[in-house]
Amino acid sequence: MRNAYSVETVRAAERALMARLPEGALMRRAAAGLAAACAGMLGRVYGARVVLLVGSGDNGGDALYAGARLARRGAGVTAALLAPDRAHAGGLGALRAAGGRAVPAAEAAPYVARAALVLDGITGIGGRGGLRPEAAELVRTVREFGVPVVAVDLPSGVDADTGEVRGEVVRAHATVTFGAYKPGLLVDPARAYAGALRFVDIGLGPYLPTAPDVQAPQHADVDGLLPRPTAESDKYRRGVVGVAAGSARYPGAAVLAVAGALRGGAGAVRYVGTGTDAVVRAFPEALVSADGPARAGRVQAWVVGPGLGDGPQARTALDEVLAADVPVLVDADGLRLLDPDAVRARTAPTLLTPHAGEAAALLGTAREEVEARRLASVRELAVRLRATVLLKGSTTLVAPAPAPGGDGASPVRVNPTGTGWLATAGSGDVLSGLTGALLAAGLAAPEAASAGAYLHGLAARLAARPPTASTVAEALPEAWHSVTGTGAGTGTRTTG
Repeated sequence: MRNAYSVETVRAAERALMARLPEGALMRRAAAGLAAACAGMLGRVYGARVVLLVGSGDNGGDALYAGARLARRGAGVTAALLAPDRAHAGGLGALRAAGGRAVPAAEAAPYVARAALVLDGITGIGGRGGLRPEAAELVRTVREFGVPVVAVDLPSGVDADTGEVRGEVVRAHATVTFGAYKPGLLVDPARAYAGALRFVDIGLGPYLPTAPDVQAPQHADVDGLLPRPTAESDKYRRGVVGVAAGSARYPGAAVLAVAGALRGGAGAVRYVGTGTDAVVRAFPEALVSADGPARAGRVQAWVVGPGLGDGPQARTALDEVLAADVPVLVDADGLRLLDPDAVRARTAPTLLTPHAGEAAALLGTAREEVEARRLASVRELAVRLRATVLLKGSTTLVAPAPAPGGDGASPVRVNPTGTGWLATAGSGDVLSGLTGALLAAGLAAPEAASAGAYLHGLAARLAARPPTASTVAEALPEAWHSVTGTGAGTGTRTTG
């Protein structure tokens, strides 16, 4: 798991560690890791030209000390100082002693033009709201010459805590972050400015709390969540999921949601809706009914909403599903028909899976605001509706429902496997079915959402190019196998 912590938490950990170390030791650790990463990007350090963009804070000091290490290895290092009278004195002295030079930022263009690499040490994790005019002009100069940029800890100008981008910021090819990941490195829009991430351990671990602000699952984490059938398994032990989806206008939504559920390991799928003929043609193993969710038979979780439409039958289906005392996933048309009070009144878990537009409608704000403030938006929606929320988009986020009377917020999960190829019609229907199957298998709503998003993104990477929702569904068993070493639903029983 990649754990990310707020600026306040990271700074507290740094203070605690620095109290036990000689003065300057922590900065030298960070600079050593930064210099090593830069050397790897340069390939050949001797003779390479490097420019440091240096602000007045500790990030500027990190860049200066790293530049001194590169200069001692034969690189030609120039520091462009945005505040010459407030540059880190120790770092600047170390750079000059190693043979590097320093110039005012306004005179840096000729050096940038010949550089093989630029280090961004303008602002640190406390920066937000975009760059000041002189810094923005320097960054534009770097961009015009097309020089690769390594950000020191975080691209300057982005908000470390929220991932928001307001104004001119640095777009890095790589970011070397120290001690702990910051939420802005994992959450869009800031994530898109960070480039490839490299983590440098400087010893903060023992001083960080056990509960981070944001988490990004990795293969091993998802492997630990996914259910495995045993010799005693039957379809109910594996999980029976109900799917209320599809309409005359969107019959394919029913097929895709059922595909996601079946290829996501469900023991059985009970489909309810107008698409029974299409579902049975595609999946003869599906159990179908046109009598409504309340009379569909036993299920352990429901998926409702994909392609459901907005007529009376759709509203009745949603009401019946929400009345069931099992976990419920609501997507697409179900979100548009949703009564927030009905969600808040539920005692069984509820998982909502909106995209930015649907989240904006539920929050009463603009889509652009949700996209600019993804982390704050998903947290707010989870608190307002007292439900787990999976916010789809450029980074898919999962905010757990607040615990009744609980103190503090649970970590938000960030899906690291997403890809732009998922921006295709019907892919969300597949995700709903897959995640509903995991709910039916007994996973808690945040875990089902995290694992579902992870497998869904991985399947999109594995599907033939360009993928469609159908080929993403077809790739789910391969995605499952890549995580666990087994196929979805693999077991030793031969009967249901």
